[in-house]
Amino acid sequence: MKVLLCSTPATGHLNPLLAIARMLAEDGHEVMVLSGSAFRNRIVAAGARFTALPGSADFDGRDLRGVVPELARIPPGPDWLRVAIEKIFIDRIPDQHRGLREKLRAFPASVVIADDMFFGVLPSLLGPRAERPAIVLCGTSILHCTRPDGAPAFLGLPPAASSEQEAVYARMAEAYDAAVDRPVGLRLAAVLAEFGFRSPPWPPFDAVVRLADTYLQLTAPGFEYPFAYPSTVRFVGALPIVPGQAPLPPWAGDLDGSRKVVLVTQGTVANHDFGLLVGPALAGLAGEPDILTVVTGGGRGLDAIRDAVAGAVPANARLASYLPFEWLLPRIDAMVTNGGYGSVNQALSVGIPLVGAGLTEDKAEVNARIAWSGAGIDLATNTPTPEAIRRAVRTVLDEPGHRRRARRLAAELAGYDAKAEILQVLTRYGGSRSRSAA
Repeated sequence: MKVLLCSTPATGHLNPLLAIARMLAEDGHEVMVLSGSAFRNRIVAAGARFTALPGSADFDGRDLRGVVPELARIPPGPDWLRVAIEKIFIDRIPDQHRGLREKLRAFPASVVIADDMFFGVLPSLLGPRAERPAIVLCGTSILHCTRPDGAPAFLGLPPAASSEQEAVYARMAEAYDAAVDRPVGLRLAAVLAEFGFRSPPWPPFDAVVRLADTYLQLTAPGFEYPFAYPSTVRFVGALPIVPGQAPLPPWAGDLDGSRKVVLVTQGTVANHDFGLLVGPALAGLAGEPDILTVVTGGGRGLDAIRDAVAGAVPANARLASYLPFEWLLPRIDAMVTNGGYGSVNQALSVGIPLVGAGLTEDKAEVNARIAWSGAGIDLATNTPTPEAIRRAVRTVLDEPGHRRRARRLAAELAGYDAKAEILQVLTRYGGSRSRSAA
C-alpha cells in the first residue's frame, strides 16, 4: 500500500508521523512524507521517502519567531493565538494543498495521513469523496472539539462544574470569538474561496476532526475531557518512541538510582528563552540533595541553557541538547514540562507524574489536562518562580496521589496497541484508490 504522510514542518507535528512512517515501513508499505526541507534527514532515517512542501509551506517550525517575527512581540493570549493560527496554518493552505495535489499525481497513495493542523487537506475534505484518497488525521494535540460546556479553545479551562461556571465560559467564549475565531474564520473563508469552497460551520481545528475519514487521537480517553466525541474520533493510545534519535549523554552513568531524577523540558518550539522554565527549574531544584535534574534543550545548544542560569550550573544538574527518550523515561521520577502533548503522553505511558508550566500554543490546554486527570500539577503560568517549581516537584515526588493517577493512565494507555490500531484503520481504506489528485 502507498501511504502519503503530510506534516506541518514542526517537531511536535512531525514526530508522531515519523513514528507512524517507521511502523508502516517496517510492515512493508511504501511511505512518502511531505514536509519541510529542514527535516529531510530525519524523515529518511525513519525509512520513508522525502518530498518537500512548495513555497511558503516549506518553513522551519523549530524557529517560529523567524517564521512569524511578530509573535516575539505579542504576549501569550488571544492576539498571539490569532496571529499564530493565521500566519502559520491558514496562510499556508494554498501551498500545502498544491504540494499535496502534485505529489498524489506522482505517488497515487491509497491513504493520506496528516497531522491535525495541516489544513492543506481542507479543500480535499470539502470536495467530492470519490475524487480523493482516504484522509486520516492524527491528533498531535488535545482533541480540538467544541465542548458542551461552551469553553473557548486554548485557554486551559477545565470542564465546567456548575451552571454558573458555564455562564462565565459563555462570556469568555463571546470575547474569544471576537478576538480569534471570527477573524480566523474570515481569513479561512477567503483562502477556501480560491478553491471554490465555502468555509465549514466550525473553526478550522474543529472542522478537521469532523471532516476527516478517521481522526486518530494519540492518547487514551482518560487524558481527555469526557463528552460525546464526533464519530470520526478513534483513540489509539500513545505512539511508540522512535529509538536512536540521540546518543546516550556522557553522564548517563549518573542515573544510577541513588537520587530521584527530574527531567526538565521546554520542548522544541517555545524554547527560544530558557529563562522561562529551564532556568527557574534549575534554580528551584539546586538545593535538593536527593534530586538529579536532567535538562534537554530540544535541539538548542548547551550554551543557551547555561545562559538561562544565574551563575554556575547547579552541581545536581545534567544538560543535553537532545536525549534518547526510550532510554531516559524509564529512569526518571518526575517531569517538569511546558506542556508538549507528545512528550507528556510519552511520560504518562510509563506512569511519570508531571509539573506543567506553559501558556503558548496548545500548552495551557495540555497542562490543564495534567491537573484535571490528577497526574500532576498545573502551575498555570508561562513564568513560574523557582520556589513554585520546587514545591510542585516535591509534591509529585513525595505525595503518592499524582504518581498513582499517572500509573492509572499508564495502565489505560497500555491497553492500546497503537501500531495495530493504526494498521487496522489503514487496511480498511487500503483498497481505495485516488481517481484524481485530490
